[in-house]
Amino acid sequence: MIPKQIRLSTPEKLGITWDDGHESEISLQTLRDHCPCAACQGETVLLRTYKPQQSPALPGKYDLQHLETVGHYALQISWGDGHNTGIYPWQVLRAMCECPRCLSKKREAE
Repeated sequence: MIPKQIRLSTPEKLGITWDDGHESEISLQTLRDHCPCAACQGETVLLRTYKPQQSPALPGKYDLQHLETVGHYALQISWGDGHNTGIYPWQVLRAMCECPRCLSKKREAE
């Protein structure tokens, strides 16, 4: 699955049109709160696990500043609070979809 178009569908939602015709919508808050970078999610290196500490939200945390594709596999997002290390692979973005159809499927799977 490859995106054909990435855009802001509303001021609070990212819209992605996929090559199979699916129209994903993901809130900017969901994207930022689920940033996949090590600083946000933690990481394990040489059997040592780093867990990030909760920090207070900075102004601009949910303000999308810039989108940039990374190779042919991901999207890098820059946020208004200066955070820009999250690289979101296409399959992760597709799994984050909050359209009514995808939300219904997620509820059924629970």
